This record gives sequence, structure tokens and C-alpha cells, in this order.
Amino acid sequence: MNQLPQNQYTDKASLNLSVLKRKPNAHKGDHGSVAILGGQDGMLGALLLASRTALLSGAGRVYAVAAATHSITVDVAYPEIMFRTFDAFQAIANDMHALVIGPGLGQTQQAIDWLEFCLAQQKPLLVDADALNLIASNPDLAETIRNRKLTTVMTPHPGEASRLLGCSVKDVQNDRIGSALALVKQYQCACVLKGAESICIDADGNYWINPTGNAGLASAGTGDVLSGLIGSMLAQGLSGIDAIKLGAYLHGAAADNLVAKGVGPVGLTASEVAIEIRNVINLLSNGE
Repeated sequence: MNQLPQNQYTDKASLNLSVLKRKPNAHKGDHGSVAILGGQDGMLGALLLASRTALLSGAGRVYAVAAATHSITVDVAYPEIMFRTFDAFQAIANDMHALVIGPGLGQTQQAIDWLEFCLAQQKPLLVDADALNLIASNPDLAETIRNRKLTTVMTPHPGEASRLLGCSVKDVQNDRIGSALALVKQYQCACVLKGAESICIDADGNYWINPTGNAGLASAGTGDVLSGLIGSMLAQGLSGIDAIKLGAYLHGAAADNLVAKGVGPVGLTASEVAIEIRNVINLLSNGE
């Protein structure tokens, strides 16, 4: 861990925008395949939000694996998303370029089994939501994540961070930078500690503070959108910290754009943010 971690606000010049460019002869295989696992009974929306955002942010192929007992098999709004049972997903897991687990996953034995499987894959992995809570309560899972050799990204909000660190939410909020440093040291991962001025931090303790976003993001589902977005960037080839920095920036900029258009902050929805992210990506890729 560096004794003097880098402290700066993210700006456009510090973002890796390479994956936003599209070659004239590109095909979907050039832009990565990402699988998103979650969506327990009553929480399918979390899986849909993450999967839709991965699609809207440029991933070439998006697979959704739902834990719900009676799951849907197609997203009629976005039929491009490919649904798979967990058994079917296991057969194609090696073809993925990144995995995301946690949005609406639940904390059942099934959830633990799925998380163990994803942790064992030699693929970049984003861990969010219920998957974080399982790691916080299970020492064996915590040890497994520390020992992973591939890129691991954690995306906790302050409540999840407090459980991962064994402290109070107040403790996390009173020292957000210190908490982010403690998370990456304890779990040997890259991390974004969500909240106002989200902290993006790599496994060596170098951190950047995200300047975009507003109070409209304090609504249900926006964390799932961020997970799908960062997972998409991992699948498209960005490193863990580059995917976190770009994802947090785009996520907040989309919310800022919507508020500037008169949409929110009150009543701003995660679905609206997901669609606006696509607009921000294309503006940035055109140098705007």
C-alpha cells in the first residue's frame, strides 16, 4: 500500500476513453461479452437495470442470469439481452470477458454457490450489493476474494462498506478516504466507495474523487446501473481502475445532463440515467 496515495479529482483528461471509439469494420465480438448474475424473487428489476446499462454502454454481448424461481426469459424492452439459466451459463462462462454478480442476488445458499463459482473464474469480476454482504459475513468468501489473481472490483455504498470493514456507517462517512483505503487493503481489490463525490481507488491505494453527479442519484436502482456500466467497461477491455473512473464519471454526468434538461433531481429514475449514459458516451467519444 502506498504511503502517499494520489489525491485528485477525476477530469476528462484523466479518463481512458479508448473503448468508446468504434472502428468502421467493428463487429460485436470486438466489444466484449459480459454476464450479470442476480435477480432473486422480487428483485429482477436490479438485474434488468444492470444488464440494460451494460448493453446501452457498448458491450458487444450481454448475458443475464436470474436467480428468481419463476424468471423471465426475455426482456421485451431490450430483447438483445440474452437470458441463461445458471447451468447454461456455467457452460459458457469461459467465453465471457467480465462478470458482474450481486444486483438483486439475495443471500440464500444458492447466492453463495453462484458467488463461489464467479470468484473461481479467471475473469475480471465486479462484486456488488448482496454479493458484498455475503463476503462481509463469510470469512471463506472474504479469503477467496483476497486471493484472486484477476481484476476484482467492489462497488459498496456506505452501508455495505461498513459491513465489509466491521464498523459503523458513521465511521465510514466520517473518513471516506480512509475507509476506501482500508477496503482495498483488506480485500486486495479496486473499489468505488459510492456516495456524494464517490471515491475511485485502485488496489495500490491511488485514488481519485469523482466530481460528477447530484442528489437525483439517491434513488432505487442507480447502483445497479453503475454496476452494469463498470462491468461493460471491464468487458470492453479497461483495467479495473480505468473502468471505475470512467463508469463513475459517466454515471454522474448522465444525472447532471438530465437535471440540466429539467428531468430531476426529484423523481429522477435509474432507467432514465441508463439511457442518458449512452448519450454521454457518444458525446465524449466525439470529443465533446
